[in-house]
Amino acid sequence: MSRSAEIYAKSLYSLASDEGLAAQILEQMQTVRDILTAEPDFVTLLAASNITKEERMGMLDACLRGKVQQYLLNFLKLLTENGLIRSYGACCDAYEKLYNEDNGILLVSVVSAAPLTEEQQQRLKEKLDIRTRKNVLLRCTVDPACLGGIRVDYNDQRIDGTISNRLSTVSELLKSTAF
Repeated sequence: MSRSAEIYAKSLYSLASDEGLAAQILEQMQTVRDILTAEPDFVTLLAASNITKEERMGMLDACLRGKVQQYLLNFLKLLTENGLIRSYGACCDAYEKLYNEDNGILLVSVVSAAPLTEEQQQRLKEKLDIRTRKNVLLRCTVDPACLGGIRVDYNDQRIDGTISNRLSTVSELLKSTAF
């Protein structure tokens, strides 16, 4: 993550937090990120140097005025004016990190071979809440290469209970064992 993305995100978060809008803006930021990811040509337009700043600001106004909080719209305009709109995703990540820290939320990545049921997710969340003493937010993804089991990543820690990891461990053990 770039230093400028962290600085911009911190500024927006500070303002949003002071105004009691931090959660609302986080949700809207994530929605805008999804839209910009789905429409990369729009980002290219906002970053185009052959289009005047006024025209680019007008595009943002036309698309977002009244649909997102004014602070977020101004934030997007500021990034566009300063040629940093392509850093918007990094700004979102930095803002979310600040929000999570302030609210005792721990983002946990869970990878499994098959989708986890709601009950499995709830049990895992409860165990991690206790273990980490935080309010855990699970981000579950499916990777058939796991073969079975789950892998949990948070705070630079990894708990790997996947079958693929176990097979890899056994394979390494067999390679290092002399017969």
